[in-house]
Amino acid sequence: MTNPILHRLSRLLAYDHWANHEVLRALQAAPGPPAQAVKYFAHVIAAEWLWLSRIKQDGRRVAVWPEFSVAECESQCQRVEEAWNRYFASLTEERVLRTVPYQNSKGESFENTVEDIMTHIVMHSAYHRGQIATAMRAAGLTPAYADYIEGVRRHSL
Repeated sequence: MTNPILHRLSRLLAYDHWANHEVLRALQAAPGPPAQAVKYFAHVIAAEWLWLSRIKQDGRRVAVWPEFSVAECESQCQRVEEAWNRYFASLTEERVLRTVPYQNSKGESFENTVEDIMTHIVMHSAYHRGQIATAMRAAGLTPAYADYIEGVRRHSL
């Protein structure tokens, strides 16, 4: 039987990847996507890099609010997805429950489990995807429909 924690995280990670690609397609299809929408999406990608670096404790420095173009977002989105998939493939029940010490962008020290960090990533990204949708609607554009249930319906996450 599959470990329930790993199974749930696998579905959430698949959703996150699918939703990011939906947003990317909407940004690419927009004639001049709003700068704020691109900024939020660049932040989503950067945060996913940042948290992976924290979990792996590799010391990699990541700009939290990078200045990416839509094309750079596409490249970084693909790269971060591949990196997360490689990391996830190495997870075991023991490793997903491991506590990770890290410092936030203000230099404050915290510790959280890999499970909690991965759950946070998905929720953090969903929050900002909502801001992207709002910015696109305000500009008269059609945002991505990237709700979790839509991913389940369309892709059996």
